[in-house]
Amino acid sequence: GGNRQSGLTFAPEAGTQRMRDIVNKGLTNEELLRGVKTAWEQGWDKIKLYFMIGLPGETDADVLGIAETVAWLQRECRAKGRKPLSFNLTISNFTPKPHTPFQWHSVSTSEFKRKQNLLRQEFRRMKGVKVNFTDVRLSAMEDFIGRGDRRLASVLRRAWELGAGMDAWYDSIERAFSAWGSAISEVGLTWKYRQVENGEWNVMEARCERQEEDTFHPTLPEGQSTSPQPQAPSPSFDAPLPWDYIDTGIDKQWLKADLERAYSAATVPDCSFDGCSHCGVCGVDFGHNIVIEPPPIGQFAGHFVPNNTKVQRLRIWFGKLGDMALVSHLDLLRLFDRAVRRAALPISFTNGFHPSPRISITQALPLGVTSSGEIVDFELTQQLEPETFRQKLSSQLPGDIPIYQVTSIELKDPSATKILSGAEYLLTVATPVSVNLVQWQEWVEKVKDLDTIWWEQTTKSGKTQMVNLRDRLFELEVVEPKNRSSSEDNDSVILRYLGSCQQDGNKLRPEHITYMLEQVAQVEFQLLHIHRNRLLLEAVIK
Repeated sequence: GGNRQSGLTFAPEAGTQRMRDIVNKGLTNEELLRGVKTAWEQGWDKIKLYFMIGLPGETDADVLGIAETVAWLQRECRAKGRKPLSFNLTISNFTPKPHTPFQWHSVSTSEFKRKQNLLRQEFRRMKGVKVNFTDVRLSAMEDFIGRGDRRLASVLRRAWELGAGMDAWYDSIERAFSAWGSAISEVGLTWKYRQVENGEWNVMEARCERQEEDTFHPTLPEGQSTSPQPQAPSPSFDAPLPWDYIDTGIDKQWLKADLERAYSAATVPDCSFDGCSHCGVCGVDFGHNIVIEPPPIGQFAGHFVPNNTKVQRLRIWFGKLGDMALVSHLDLLRLFDRAVRRAALPISFTNGFHPSPRISITQALPLGVTSSGEIVDFELTQQLEPETFRQKLSSQLPGDIPIYQVTSIELKDPSATKILSGAEYLLTVATPVSVNLVQWQEWVEKVKDLDTIWWEQTTKSGKTQMVNLRDRLFELEVVEPKNRSSSEDNDSVILRYLGSCQQDGNKLRPEHITYMLEQVAQVEFQLLHIHRNRLLLEAVIK
């Protein structure tokens, strides 16, 4: 193991002081130079910087100011015998968000491309600078989704059906953009997306045009009319917006006033330290702001030295219920990490450049799925009684993360992930029309009677292969609810299935069950809820 110098990132956001004041960044050129130069003097040779283009009131000089700022920082951080300071830049396209002063602002896709090309030409002449630009299509799509109205619901659902996901932008931009584009087209909102691409309105341009009309009146030749030519209507700040009915506490009039302050590059101080800015949040409903002094910076106590000793391994069976179903897998790992630290449990850390606590969750649970049979392993630096560990950890976890069982296993035993063989689920499945339990049971029996049910699967490399889902299904049955007659019609039912769940990808997912039912019933099914009942390890199955 060892320690590697970590990356260092600064976010100036804009290349000129005027633009940083417009967005109320609160960062001066001197402060930026001091931070970068301090890092360089401490041994950093590469620094990452974040910038944005397309900000309100931005000119070409402000865009080129990004390149000028980087060149200036390079000049200021030079010394004999030192490797020149290099930069890794990420230049994003500004996409305004609702409930902010810039919610009335937009920039066309063509304008974003033009500004990106300006910067490409400037950076082409600079050494030691790597530049990454955000795809303009991605920005237009984010703007379309971020400031959409209730019609967007149909787009979101259809895009999901076509394969779009939370991480699809980064896995395959082309595939994700195709899914969203098809969804927009099918719902009939292509015209609206084109408006977003073309920049529906730009409040700064409209304001400048009005100022020019007020101050410049050219003398026209005799016979020509001075009446204004027909123009597209300028944006109205009083027009209702799709999100106006959501009360964030911030007054809309204050947002307009703050936009005017942005026009004049007037910064608004942080109300946590410099007094109230009267935005509307403080009051009877939300309480009043209390100005506090910033806490003192504590004395440096030395770098953290992780303990890599492994003395004991504990295997925990836990649940993920209620609102905790909305916590992602990575956030669940962070939750356990924080709970362990709060409980002062002697957790062991991994070796390497970035030590992390030895906490291993057996199988990632999809977002929105509840469970009462999850497994996680903890490796400790000291021996603890399983019950003591359970009590200490439970005291620091939310109530919807119950701990059912804690057992001590040998350090040399294989991880639960390696010996995982199956998983049991409870699925709430619905049909478009109501059917009775007898019909459900007939469909289940038909699935069980089949020897092959083929499913086309796409691998990570993009290749397709056919797999037999029936080989992965061990058990399937209808769970009859209490106080319900077998002849009573209902549009939903609970199914229990036990299927393969192996590390090599041989898994039977809940959506596979609905697919198999659709093959025998010729009816479209919908998954209403998924609950993982338990995970089965090889040592358990005889």
